Amino acid sequence: MRAIFLAVTIILAAFSGCFGSDDILSEKRGIPGGLTLACLQDSQFTSMELVFLYEEGYEPEASDLLKSRIDQVCEKSTVRIRKEIVNFEHSGSWSSDDIRDQRWDLGADAMQENTLRWYFLFPSGVYQKDSVLGVAVDASTVAIFKDSVADAEGFLGRPSAEEVERSVTVHELGHLLGLVNLVYTSPIDHEDSNNKGHSNNDNSVMYWAIESSDVGNFISGDLPDEYDADDKSDLSGLADGTISAKNQIWS
Repeated sequence: MRAIFLAVTIILAAFSGCFGSDDILSEKRGIPGGLTLACLQDSQFTSMELVFLYEEGYEPEASDLLKSRIDQVCEKSTVRIRKEIVNFEHSGSWSSDDIRDQRWDLGADAMQENTLRWYFLFPSGVYQKDSVLGVAVDASTVAIFKDSVADAEGFLGRPSAEEVERSVTVHELGHLLGLVNLVYTSPIDHEDSNNKGHSNNDNSVMYWAIESSDVGNFISGDLPDEYDADDKSDLSGLADGTISAKNQIWS
């Protein structure tokens, strides 16, 4: 049974870059992490659909990788990928409200019968803070800015734009899963003290620098695209109830 919160007033400005900084509406859209239990558990939603809405020329690189990451941590009998070319009909930089408006205008309910649906938008243009490569704006919505991702490619092409996009996309998926400490308090001390909602481990895809256009300057070697042991321990604890989740729009 759904428990709809009548007033979700959490302001995300306290978090760094990759969260939408606009106030989130008091509807069943929720906050990033608001559908964590709906994904991790299968008591209501036995299947999942990952919907990619992208403008022509902005096709996502990491759809199969995202499915793999969901398969690793969420109890779902089926995870489907759906891709659609769309015209966002948007000019200028993107705000969090712009992203939410487009997702809910073009997409369907995140919770429909036994299917959970999360949306990943790939528009042309940049976020209002142009150093941000990706942003999670509510419980089912992420945007990845490939123009900014391309600009973040490292010196001599390493890390490549494709590698950066994969890491950023899995990173934002992690925020939909509630990582790190967005809708719970971890028994493990792995949140970066200066970058709330992010890991202090540079081997985790939830590392704080992944969100930044300077990512190539922060991380040496291959970019992570995996959740680390601490991230997975948090997700396991949320799934079995040993870690309490808050601000859930379904539980």
